[in-house]
Amino acid sequence: MNKQEAAARIKKLRQEIDKYRYQYHVLNALEISEGALDSLKHELYELEQEHPELITPDSPTQRVAGEPLPGFKKVTHAVRMLSIEDAFSFAEVEEWLERMKKLKPQEKFDFFAELKMDGLAVSLIYEDGFLVKGATRGDGTVGEEVTHNLRTIEAVPLELHVPSQEEVAQFLKKHKDRLDQEKVGSILTTHAGRIEVRGEVYMTRTQLAKLNTKLQKRGEPELANPRNAAAGSIRQLDPKIAAERGLSFFGYAMVGDYGTRTHEQTHELLSLLGIPTNPNFRRCASLTEVAEFQAEIGRKRDKLDYWIDGVVVNVNDDGLFRSLGVVGKTPRAVIAWKFPAEQGTTVVRDIVVSVGRTGALTPVAVMDPVQLAGTTVTHASLHNEDEIGRLGLKIGDTVIVEKAGDVIPKIIEVLPKLRTGKEKDFRMPKECPICGSSVRRKEGEVATVCTNKGCFAQELASILHFASRHALDIRGLGDKIAEQMIQNGLVREWADLYRLTPEDLLELEGFADVSSKKLYEEIQSHRKVELSRFINALGIRHVGEETARDLATAFGTFGRFREATLEDLMAVEGIGAVVADSIVDFFADAREAKRVDALLEYIEITQTPRREKVGPFSGTSWVLTGTMEKMSREEAKEKIRTLGGDVTESVSKKTTYVVVGADPGSKYSKAQKLGVEILDEKGFLEKLKG
Repeated sequence: MNKQEAAARIKKLRQEIDKYRYQYHVLNALEISEGALDSLKHELYELEQEHPELITPDSPTQRVAGEPLPGFKKVTHAVRMLSIEDAFSFAEVEEWLERMKKLKPQEKFDFFAELKMDGLAVSLIYEDGFLVKGATRGDGTVGEEVTHNLRTIEAVPLELHVPSQEEVAQFLKKHKDRLDQEKVGSILTTHAGRIEVRGEVYMTRTQLAKLNTKLQKRGEPELANPRNAAAGSIRQLDPKIAAERGLSFFGYAMVGDYGTRTHEQTHELLSLLGIPTNPNFRRCASLTEVAEFQAEIGRKRDKLDYWIDGVVVNVNDDGLFRSLGVVGKTPRAVIAWKFPAEQGTTVVRDIVVSVGRTGALTPVAVMDPVQLAGTTVTHASLHNEDEIGRLGLKIGDTVIVEKAGDVIPKIIEVLPKLRTGKEKDFRMPKECPICGSSVRRKEGEVATVCTNKGCFAQELASILHFASRHALDIRGLGDKIAEQMIQNGLVREWADLYRLTPEDLLELEGFADVSSKKLYEEIQSHRKVELSRFINALGIRHVGEETARDLATAFGTFGRFREATLEDLMAVEGIGAVVADSIVDFFADAREAKRVDALLEYIEITQTPRREKVGPFSGTSWVLTGTMEKMSREEAKEKIRTLGGDVTESVSKKTTYVVVGADPGSKYSKAQKLGVEILDEKGFLEKLKG
């Protein structure tokens, strides 16, 4: 291929690659596979290597180019990048509108609502359609030039898109007299002069998981969250690092007069120019419609593949927007309606200790009230003494607390610089705080355990676990009722539940004839139970739902399971020495054996149906850890079983896959050590589709 032919081919390849980039990032509808697109890019690269004189700055191959910079240049924004006032309730948004109506009593207000991305705000400058400069917001007036890093983001066009004549005509026809047709038409077809686009650089949750897996393999520190990852990536001096991070971009505004008259029109104009915009937006005729949109997005929030922290509400009319002016650093005509905070700071006033069904002592932080995810949080589990040591937590410390949806609140960080010197160290008690018995911590375990099997707290937790959804599933037997049963001497062990009469239940506070009979009948209706549920209900230490299912399948009857030796137990796939020891110790304990015998007088144990393990996952063993976004852990387990796979609770060399969600536990680390294949949620979903 001579130079002339190469130049023609290169030009055509660039046009096609840019077209597909526009389809992928703006229209979300790629005509060809990503593999085919990569092949076109590779061909372009090879041709440019043969003819380096034909390389231009806007070529798709030049997204990563040049040596690391020695430092960042300062950039003064032609128009300040202003901040946005926050609101946390509908009442505050109503007050915002009332303030504007006082200034413009004759005006009719409508609104454009869009998502408030949790990333890094940037400005992109195009000259005659080509990207020439990109900068961070900085203090609003002066930012840092980060063009070299912004060029690495595939979603950012190096050259603005030229829409078809039909697309231009449709846009102009749709808005008719509500915009400057000549000016808009010129911008779309010529891109002449300076065009400034503002938007948000962000990282998807999926990309963060992939990146952290890569960093772990290299022994490098993981990135904490998508927001920090995006901000840190843009401030890298080496563009190769930024390119590896796989960032994304959404545009949300244009600075200057381009002929549009509303914020809604600007969004459409951005898309026509090849700038991706968030597809979740709505023009709203009233604040009531804004509230409906905000609530709808709040419900979708956890399913989105990126972080958001609210909805930005703009006065839609650009002329009215400008006439309302600016207060300090904030335009009057826009407000950020934030979701209830998921993280906040508070002070730990005390650390108390609770006792669970296995006797494990759990330290719990007692904190000053803090509003998180729509609830008031005053307590957070600290799990064990080692976790307190890992956090470096003292009583009196200021801490960052996190709560997402229904997830239990947790302390994620201590702020030691806010210490006064009056903070106190925590020590695990040497006696049970409930019964006063001695406590012990086995070597190699993290839990400190009460030695008294008759401890009230253990009895209560044991009864509640026995009645729980994955055990006997006795509805209506909650904490307060179970506590009263024990305090009134009605129940001390599982069998006592079946000895209760409706008259006994009348002794409980709040119970009358109807409610007593209802709970009695509910308990009596659960005399027949599958073996796996029964094993789980016993609350044997280290034996959860999945392990109980494995044991039920392996032994078939409760008698065989009860008489199993250490060797028999360890022969079951997924059962290690710790679990096997715990089971043997449980049945060797005379008190536990007596409680089980008493229960067997009232319970009929049926076989757990043996699932036919036929399907694409046959022969595979799965462990799930962390919180999943697209489905619950129970749904994920069921899908694996339906496809013929086994789900276990512990990671071993026999484990095929470990599926890792948000905040994974020690199973993740063990999988890494054993070399077990690890899947993030996206990888798991792809396996399900396959």
